[in-house]
Amino acid sequence: MSTPVDRQSNRQPATTNFRIIAMIIASAMFMEQLDATVLATALPTMAHDFGVAPPAMSVSLTSYLLSLAIFIPASGAVSDRYGSRTVFRAAIAVFIVGSILCAQSTSLLFLVLSRLIQGLGGAMMIPVGRIVLMRSVDRKDLVSAMSWLLVPALIGPIMGPPVGGMIVTYLDWPWIFYINVPIGLVGFALVSIFIEEFKAEAVSPFDTLGFLLSGISLGSLLFGFEMSSGSGEWSFALGLIAIGLVFCIAYVWHARRHPAPILDFTLMRSRSFSASLIAGSLTRITQGAQPFLLPLMLQLDFGLTAAMSGRIVLATAVGSLLAKSVQTHLLRWLGFRNSLIFNGIIASSGYGVCAFFRPDWPLPLIFVILCGCGFFMSFQFTAYNTIAYDDISQDRVSVATSFYSTFQQLMLSLGICVAAGLLHGSMVLQGHARPQFGDFSVAFVIVCGISLLATFWNMRFSPTAGQDMSGHVSPDSDLEG
Repeated sequence: MSTPVDRQSNRQPATTNFRIIAMIIASAMFMEQLDATVLATALPTMAHDFGVAPPAMSVSLTSYLLSLAIFIPASGAVSDRYGSRTVFRAAIAVFIVGSILCAQSTSLLFLVLSRLIQGLGGAMMIPVGRIVLMRSVDRKDLVSAMSWLLVPALIGPIMGPPVGGMIVTYLDWPWIFYINVPIGLVGFALVSIFIEEFKAEAVSPFDTLGFLLSGISLGSLLFGFEMSSGSGEWSFALGLIAIGLVFCIAYVWHARRHPAPILDFTLMRSRSFSASLIAGSLTRITQGAQPFLLPLMLQLDFGLTAAMSGRIVLATAVGSLLAKSVQTHLLRWLGFRNSLIFNGIIASSGYGVCAFFRPDWPLPLIFVILCGCGFFMSFQFTAYNTIAYDDISQDRVSVATSFYSTFQQLMLSLGICVAAGLLHGSMVLQGHARPQFGDFSVAFVIVCGISLLATFWNMRFSPTAGQDMSGHVSPDSDLEG
């Protein structure tokens, strides 16, 4: 069982304002998150330029996810070995190079290979950025810093399609990738100036076999989840998922015998980490499903244009920004356990309201409801991503972050798969050739029900969990002290 770490001695003194550090990392993550979805709008135009059918372009999306799945588990070990600042800068540089290659692509194969390079940079940016944050910011400032960090993760995927549409309409598709270059260069310079270097004192041998097993497993699972969200790919998708599960079992068998596995399941012995991972994974299924279901319903059944539906869905981004101003105060008042329980129920129920949206609802009312959904979900993920490290020792921050980031990516993709499966299943049962309101309602209600299951794990947090991070004083503090 992991024991609580010393709250001060294990953390480097913060020499830079935590907001500066958080915003530098957030900017890099926003670039990565935006790029992950901005491409979708431009695929038809790119397919015409490459001389291929538009459905064939989906491989440019899945190749990026494949690269993420393979390399995210290795991020913690690489950071410990070479230093978090060095790896973070290298990740930004690789992402910039990948972006330039994508913009220069003259064929689908060229684009796919370039996206794989981009994915390598993105796979290191996400978890290593969090490692930098965990090692640079005092625990009392961690909630505020994490709230800044999570804004791009929530806004990026939502802004991607409308930004992509604007670029394709008024510029040309290569600018989708060129916009990463100035952002990345500024980020590289700021990391060099403001971020300190952190290396592990003792570095274990790299788990090569575990890297291969986890890469095949996670790559197959993510690829399978993504393909299952399309039509006509179910048999191949299920085959990939089956392969992923087989290699997952093989990895678990290997990890139990390796002294320093690349994904260390002994982290689940930590009460706060395991509760955050499981509850957060269930909630991320809903978060992954919502951007898939909502724009589809607004366009197919409401008859809205892609641009109009994009503007409505941006309400969740507005809510996420508004949450930043109150997250620290709410956690100080309620504590992590109470906040996660009650806010989790509200956040899940909010997305459940989407099941009842109909064309006769005023669009401003829908916008306000979605703004509330973004507010409560942003608060929930800030709390999850902070409390996960409550009793993780400083020397295990890197491996814990790569483990946590791996499951985050997996669950968001699973959310799309679950949403697509529920929508298709309802259509088959009700004999609909295209999705109707009732089909969307079924999908929304079930994915929100999955998110509500997280309540059982939220109740497993200690009433005093994360007190030094939130500033909350629990009535049980004296008893546990």
